[in-house]
Parts: sequence; C-alpha cells; structure tokens
Amino acid sequence: MIHDRPDFTKLHMDVAFGRAGGRIIWQPRILAWFADKEFAGEPLPAPYTGMTPAEVYRALGCSNRIYEFDRCFVSHEDERVRITQQDISETDYEIVWETPIGRQRAVYRRSPNTWHHAPVKWPISDSRDLKVAAWREHRRTWSWDQDAFDRLSREWAGLGAPTMCICRTNVQKLFIEDMGAEAGIFALHDDPGGCEQYFEALATTQERLIEVINDSEVMLINFGDNVHSGLLPPKWFEKYVLPVYQRRCDLLHAAGKFVAAHWDGDCKPLLPYLKETGLDGIEAITPKPQGDVTLREVKDALGDMVLLDGIPAVYFDHTFSEQNLIDSALECIDLFAPNLLLGISDEISSHGDIERIRIVGEIVDQYNTAIAGSA
Repeated sequence: MIHDRPDFTKLHMDVAFGRAGGRIIWQPRILAWFADKEFAGEPLPAPYTGMTPAEVYRALGCSNRIYEFDRCFVSHEDERVRITQQDISETDYEIVWETPIGRQRAVYRRSPNTWHHAPVKWPISDSRDLKVAAWREHRRTWSWDQDAFDRLSREWAGLGAPTMCICRTNVQKLFIEDMGAEAGIFALHDDPGGCEQYFEALATTQERLIEVINDSEVMLINFGDNVHSGLLPPKWFEKYVLPVYQRRCDLLHAAGKFVAAHWDGDCKPLLPYLKETGLDGIEAITPKPQGDVTLREVKDALGDMVLLDGIPAVYFDHTFSEQNLIDSALECIDLFAPNLLLGISDEISSHGDIERIRIVGEIVDQYNTAIAGSA
C-alpha cells in the first residue's frame, strides 16, 4: 500500500512540541546498516543499490533523526594547543596535544571491521592528564557553520528537522571518550578532586556551546550520553549527571529548544530520576528482550514525557518474527502516543532486514490516518 508522505520536517517538529494533533512519526535510525555495508565495500541490496542515505530514507518513506547537523557546531582549541597525528604502525596511530602546561597523548587502532577506531592508550591516563584536559576545555570555544547547515538542509529536505547531539556529560565522557570505564572508575575513587575540576571545565565549555546552539536554527537537542546503569549507578548519576542535565535543560528551554537524552544500556535503576532531569524526552531506552525494562515501566517513569524510539533493534533481525515487531510497534503506540517519535532502540544491525522498516511505516500511516479521520 502506498501513502502520500507528509513533510517529515514539519511533522517531526510538530510531534516533538506537541502540536501534531495526535499524530506520531516513524524515525528508524538505519545509518549503521548503511555505513557497515559501505565500509565492507558491499553494495546495498536492490532496490537501494547506489543510493545515498537520504535517498534510502525517501525510498522507504520514513523520517530520519538527522544528527548530521552536529557538523554545524565547530569546536576550536586554544591557539596555543599544538596537535599532531602520525602513524606508529600499520594499524596504530597516535595523537599528541601539546599545551603550555603539559601534553596529552592517545593511541588508536584501526579496525578491519568498522570505521570506528579502538583506543590503545586513552587521552587521559592520570592526574596530570586530567589537569591538561581541564586546561584545554576551559579555553575551548565554538562557532556556527552556516554553509554546513544549508548543505545538510538541502540534502535531507523533507526527511526530518535539524537535530544535534551535545557533548556527553562529565562521567559519561570520562568513561567513553577519555579514560575507559575501568580507569575512569578508579579515577573517581582515587582522584575525585581532579575529576571534579575536569567536570567543571567540561561544564564551562559546554555552556559556551549551548550559547551557540541557542542562537541557531536547530531546535531539537540530544544529550548523547549512551547511559548504562551498570557503569553509571544512581549515586553517581545523582551527584554528577543530574545537576548538569537540569542546568543544561534550563539554558536550552530558555531558548525554546526540545531536549532529550540518549540512554541505550540497562537503565532500570535510573528510571526514578527521569522526571527530575528537566528533559522533554528520552531516546533509545531499550526494552526487553534487549534491555532490562518493559515498555510499561518506561511509560510509568516518563509519564507525559516524549519517548524517542521504543522498538528493540533485535526485532528487525530474522531471529524474531515479524509478529514480534508488529506487536512491539503497536504496544509503543498504545502506551506513548501522541508523545512518541517512534524509532529503533538503538539502531538496526548490519544484518537487519531493511524491508521490516516498511512494516512499521504502514502501522504508523494507518494510525495517523485514523487520527486524522477522527479529528
């Protein structure tokens, strides 16, 4: 069945800001499926062979949550920071940041399986590195790239509203980008003062970024934290992350922005904090059988907040039947509509069946048609 497709850019904004008249939007994130095939040199299956990501979305008749607009926000180091990068083996390369107060060094290893490179030596290894990193963040500034905005707006026209991910919050950045989980946990125990000084520096530079965001045309903001309660227990969430969420939300809401956060691990112990965060919605929180929560538990925690995503990614693999997918989509709609940007928690896998995207699209089309007919 073919339906006339709405302007997904407008519908995206209308659903997020509660003015869609009860309609919802289907926003499956499929770029990992696309990127993995591109990396492997594997052509997309017909009828998508040779298509760009935007063309694939148009062919599937669904919306994208367009985080490519991150590119519009440009980070600038202090002019005294000297950055060098060089290969040190066939697989490894190092990056060195030289500053007036010391240096940081990281080593990354290229993978034969993905664009993403694995850290061999993290950018922060000890208290001295924390001090250098804090110095850099205190002096980091941001600017807006209008040319990038215009280019992306043309590329993704009609497929979704401009969206961006702000930097990860303190503990999450320390674990995922700077030190790794094990060393980061030890640092929080052994050098809490050093960690907290670094966190203060992160808050400073990120509030500078928020000033640029608030002056921009991007209205949908995400805290790309990848929260997993196994690494971020309630005591650390309450001490370190919750106050930053609340502060960021106050600043962004003052400029009329919609604000969500990306939680894609086990999250059940953190659900009681959701209504305290100041967030408008939560993205990617993953229900059973993939995560540790039920959709009902998520609904009880969110109340009238917006759910972004909701369908476990595994339901797009052939391990599970199409009926599992259909039932999950219908349950999401039943529980969360109209406060629902329906999507995949978290992304379809490289081996996922892309045609299952159409199944959910038909469900959403039928739901929206019924809503329009009852208005």
